[in-house]
Amino acid sequence: MIELDGTYEEGGGQIVRTALGLSAFTGKAFTVANIRQGRKEPGLKKQHLEAVRALQKLCNAKVEGAELGSQSITFEPTTFKPQKLEIDIETAGSITLLLQSLIVPMIFAKKKTTLIIKGGTDVSHSMPADYFKYVFLPHLNKYGNIEFKIIKRGYYPKGNGMVEFSISPKENKQQIILVEQGKLSHIKGVAHASARLQKRNVAERMAEAARLELQKLHSPVNIETHYSETLSDGAGITLWSLHSTTDEVDYLNPIILGADKLGELKVSAEDVALVCAKQLIEEINSHAAVDRHLTDNLIPLVGIVGGKIKVSEISKHTLANIYVTEKFLDVKFNVDFNKKEISVVRQQ
Repeated sequence: MIELDGTYEEGGGQIVRTALGLSAFTGKAFTVANIRQGRKEPGLKKQHLEAVRALQKLCNAKVEGAELGSQSITFEPTTFKPQKLEIDIETAGSITLLLQSLIVPMIFAKKKTTLIIKGGTDVSHSMPADYFKYVFLPHLNKYGNIEFKIIKRGYYPKGNGMVEFSISPKENKQQIILVEQGKLSHIKGVAHASARLQKRNVAERMAEAARLELQKLHSPVNIETHYSETLSDGAGITLWSLHSTTDEVDYLNPIILGADKLGELKVSAEDVALVCAKQLIEEINSHAAVDRHLTDNLIPLVGIVGGKIKVSEISKHTLANIYVTEKFLDVKFNVDFNKKEISVVRQQ
């Protein structure tokens, strides 16, 4: 039984999410205590609980402590069995955070897994659905045929968004090598808002403000605008840059940096977009091949297949994921804080 400390580094739900995914992948049981102990509302929240319940079904796992607010759980899986599963978070709890627990066992399973998930698609402190789709998932294309469809957006507080997500795995364990940023090829983005905000041209204003700021990079910029019928009003923008070390972008081994920003009350659409654009420029100027938010998401995969990444920031989320990954996979990471490089160096 692997024992984990829920207060390690960032001390949030990241430790639970990563542990669930790696437990389902390896078949190793774990227990974790002091879950989200330092948070205003400690213990499991709805998205954490639904991740536990989903993997309990997919792995026919024995689980203790699976209830709202629980500060400790024990998870004992059997074999992961791919299937079609519907999950309802029932709140604006983040769909993409839930998927952090499911994506590793899905991509290294024997057959296709399909998930239909209701919840929040664009909420604070999590990857927006567009970042997940256009920045994170392309790095997994070599390991599986992946489909991710945003059926309906869901903003805080009512959520009610919906996505469909499926992976048909490929037999590929190619290492992840992301060290050189390469040359900027072009920039893309999505600016989105609730349909009720369309009369104020919120999405268009965000797209135009971002485009004007990004012009200084002297690269083609294409930002789409979308409006959706939603229960709660909301807006946001996700931007990403594509780079290449050759003459053309390699979409099976992409170099993609991303940035995102949700709309806020009393903050203009232009200011929201400007913050996002400046974040992307900062990532590009770091000369890293992996942005600060992508880093922690790649750690479990790097642990499984091996590799090396150069990142713009080594966050507490990243260190927490390294801690959990080393526990499950019997690998050792080398973290060079000066060069901001992370690699798997040897078996423990």
